[in-house]
Amino acid sequence: MKLFVIAAVLAVAAAAPSSYKPEYKAPAYAAPAYVAPSYAAPSYSAPAYAAPAYAAPAYAKDNKYAGITVTSQSDERNLDGSSQWSYAQSDYTTREESQVQKKLQGVAYDSYGKATYEDVMGNTNKGSSYWVSPEGEKFTLTWVADEQGFKPKGDHLPVAPVHVYELPVAPVHEYELPVAPALPYKRTGLGYSGNSYY
Repeated sequence: MKLFVIAAVLAVAAAAPSSYKPEYKAPAYAAPAYVAPSYAAPSYSAPAYAAPAYAAPAYAKDNKYAGITVTSQSDERNLDGSSQWSYAQSDYTTREESQVQKKLQGVAYDSYGKATYEDVMGNTNKGSSYWVSPEGEKFTLTWVADEQGFKPKGDHLPVAPVHVYELPVAPVHEYELPVAPALPYKRTGLGYSGNSYY
């Protein structure tokens, strides 16, 4: 019976008029047909620029040294770090130089920045040069650069003057230094007692 009542209620509900409006459907419009406009392609003519006219720079030629040429030249580099090179010119100027790697006493730094004195590889250099001045004076210069510094030699280098003089001697005073008088004192503190004077 219950089932019959439920079926009857459902049938009445389905048959009752609905108060809801029908579903809205959007109207269908035909898409308008547009014709794409046609534009004529512009025609530009490339501008014509006149090439700039630069005058070639005029360098003043140094005719005083125009005839000097290199007459010989050598350059030798070795796998052990040593090298030597030299050249000579038509005006009799020559130069030769050589360097050798050598163990020197130097400062090395560890990763913490601490400096230690130890043997390090360094370059020693020696060479010579010869030239003639515009006045015709001939110069020869030789040099050595090693752990003791740069030591050039040449007759044209200035020489420090040699002073021969006697060093001053401090005066000798013969007198007795005053002696402070001995005053009695009293020891105080832990372990000392009484009025003892020393």
